[in-house]
Amino acid sequence: MNMKLNPVTAAIVILFFYPILKGFLFKFSSHDLKSDIDDINRNVAFVIALFIGIYYGKKIFIQHDYGIYIDIYRLIPQDIVQYIENNTLIIYAIIIPLLVLICYKIIRLMFDLINYLTFYPILDSIDRFLSSKSNFFKRMIGSLFQIPKAVCYVLIVSFILNMLSIFSTNNKLNKYLETSEPYSVICENIIIPVTNSQIAKNLPHIINNSFKIVIRENEPKETATGKAVTKGKTIVYYNGVTLDEGVKSNNDINQFAKGLVENESNTKAKAKTLYNWIGNNISYDNDKANKVLNNDFNVQSGAITTFNSKRGICFDYSCLYVAMCRANNIKVRLITGEGFNGVSWVSHAWNQVYLPEEDKWINVDTTFYKGGNYFNSKRFELDHKDAQIAGKW
Repeated sequence: MNMKLNPVTAAIVILFFYPILKGFLFKFSSHDLKSDIDDINRNVAFVIALFIGIYYGKKIFIQHDYGIYIDIYRLIPQDIVQYIENNTLIIYAIIIPLLVLICYKIIRLMFDLINYLTFYPILDSIDRFLSSKSNFFKRMIGSLFQIPKAVCYVLIVSFILNMLSIFSTNNKLNKYLETSEPYSVICENIIIPVTNSQIAKNLPHIINNSFKIVIRENEPKETATGKAVTKGKTIVYYNGVTLDEGVKSNNDINQFAKGLVENESNTKAKAKTLYNWIGNNISYDNDKANKVLNNDFNVQSGAITTFNSKRGICFDYSCLYVAMCRANNIKVRLITGEGFNGVSWVSHAWNQVYLPEEDKWINVDTTFYKGGNYFNSKRFELDHKDAQIAGKW
């Protein structure tokens, strides 16, 4: 059986065991450990600063939708606010790194004070205690004291890979990240809950690589001259159905969609109400996602089956949104592209809605509803890319 080693997994394993092995080989020494502690302090301070800087940076500059985050954002001069909103990449390239640096300096100073007042004297005491112990025992203690450094190395590299993967177009790297079990576990349990909201940790389960497009042409026919030609239209299948079949509606959907928005006065409010209902009431169908992922299209797809079963995957969410918008005469598109699920980029589908009051199209992702605000959100361009219009109504 030919098994290829995933380089991302290999890097994480090596980074974790290297300091532990080093601690075992060189044994415990308070003099050497003080130097290691300085290194650990830098790593721990950096990890904590990453957590704080990314979390609060996104709360203030991307979401700023409640409480103190709105107040802080309002204190920033409007010309700067406008520039940031038009150049979202600046938040990740400049603002968040600056916040991380400030937090790092403060945390590092606190750690240094704690070490000199408490931890260093304790190490000297441990050194005296171990003087009469065996070399093996000293090696075990040396390994034990290297575990915090090992954890920090893994977290730092995982953070870097996660940030790199957001902006990377390298398909090979994306595949390695997607198939690395340790990296996925770290992302799902640590990185995603910190860099997004707590509920965003569900995203890797909500969006899987479960959206397939298959293009087929009619069989070529031989003419009287012996030349083979293809007649008829090219047919595109989305998860086993055509787009027209996917967005097909019925009277139950139409009447229900109209009733949902009957008290709304403008297109944006209607579109948001439909987005909220689908996000709240449709559950992601993991079994179906796995079948589609394995090219098993013996499943029901589209608006009608999703509305009836209250389950579906991204294509189904998008089809149902199309059907409910059309019932209310709202111009809508179905978009295909890629979505970042917190671990890697995967095939995805979402929608765009036209707002006549503002004369513009806005992005809407009902599948990502449980991961945060994805109705005309500023974060959209950070975790969606390669948008293509599959259909417009």
